[in-house]
Amino acid sequence: MKLSVRLTILLVTVTVVMALVVGYFAVDYSTQSQYAVINAEIDAVASSGAGHPIAALTDANYVVQSNSYDVTLDLVDESGSVTQVSAAGVPLTGKPTLTDARHSLSAIRTTRDLPGFRYRSESAGGGAYLVVAASTSAISQAAHRLEEKVALVGLLAALLSIAVAYLFTSRDIRSVRRLIDFAGDIAYGEDASNFPPEPGSREMRELRSSLVTMVGSLHRALDTERRASREMQRFIGDASHELRTPLTVIKGYSEILERPGLDNEMRHRALERVRREVLRMDALVTDLLFLTEVREAASLTTSAVPFSDSLSDALSNFRVDHPERPLTARVVDNVWVAGRAEYVERLINNSLSNIARHTPVDAPVDVVLEVDNGRATVTVDDGGPGLPPEVYEHDARQFQRFDPARSRESGGTGLGMSIMSDIVQTLHGTMTVAPSPLGGLRLCFVLPTTLAPVDGENDVLT
Repeated sequence: MKLSVRLTILLVTVTVVMALVVGYFAVDYSTQSQYAVINAEIDAVASSGAGHPIAALTDANYVVQSNSYDVTLDLVDESGSVTQVSAAGVPLTGKPTLTDARHSLSAIRTTRDLPGFRYRSESAGGGAYLVVAASTSAISQAAHRLEEKVALVGLLAALLSIAVAYLFTSRDIRSVRRLIDFAGDIAYGEDASNFPPEPGSREMRELRSSLVTMVGSLHRALDTERRASREMQRFIGDASHELRTPLTVIKGYSEILERPGLDNEMRHRALERVRREVLRMDALVTDLLFLTEVREAASLTTSAVPFSDSLSDALSNFRVDHPERPLTARVVDNVWVAGRAEYVERLINNSLSNIARHTPVDAPVDVVLEVDNGRATVTVDDGGPGLPPEVYEHDARQFQRFDPARSRESGGTGLGMSIMSDIVQTLHGTMTVAPSPLGGLRLCFVLPTTLAPVDGENDVLT
């Protein structure tokens, strides 16, 4: 059953029940009030002759005439004969018996042999009884008319409640239907960008807001799953591609080593080549594991890292290791970033080691660290051959090797760009690659800064 039908039935039921309850009490109160009037008239007439039975009939007749009471006076003698002294507008349809007269001496009675009447008797002397009776048919008819009016009012109230229910719930019901249709479209994979309009009631607004939040969460979860799937496929493809070459070389030289009569020089060359490929595989696996660790470290606890000091130390070591290279550096002091020290050091060392591996020994290097509006910008320029022009138009992430031959010659894994990009993302920064004014490659890292820890205070960030 639809919600709108159930709400309407509930409202109509409550309205009808309330109308019937109120009507019942109204009819009962009106009927009892009219019965009280009749009872008072009967008591007044019957009591007029109390204490002097001989004058009871005369006194009763006087009270009836003087007050215009609509009652019937019957005289029942000791033999049971009934003489009607005066008749009301609705006279008695039966005759009271001696039993009726005797049983009604102290209170007003109703009996089956006198239907539609209330009566009371009083002693009239000589064994006779004066019976005072009044018809209740007018009260019954008035009660029936009132009941009909109450039923009519209940019907009108039911119709009014239906109209009110439709008026106040139709908008929300339409909103619920739109939300249901919208949820169905999402379930069948249709476009979920066209959200239903803002409903009127607070509950509908909360329901819509919850649904919008849920859809957003579902979209984010699906996007995350798709990205994870793409990254996994790319990871498997790139890892398979990278591992295939050293494995092929190792397999080939292993077969050479199995040849009988192999001279010592050839054996030494084969063993050296196998050793080099094993080291390349070890470095590749290490880099792949490091990439996995970096991607899982985004939610780990971080601390304030002295970025300026780390960069200055790395540049000092680079000068010592490569004294023939022209190196210029402009590093702002006391720059701190939120992250993990090993990741920051790996980011800096990767950017410098790429230059050492892939550029001529005399290629110039320029490193600049600046701070603006709470963000640190590191620019690393080199005078090497740079990258192919089409590379600068794409994202430098996801295990992409720009020059496979160059990595094999240098002994690298070709994952340096991906490692640096993932580290920067973990540090909530951005990384871009562009042609350098020196003629080679420009790496630019933009990282959010943080306050330096106060001495003696915990520098762990959440």
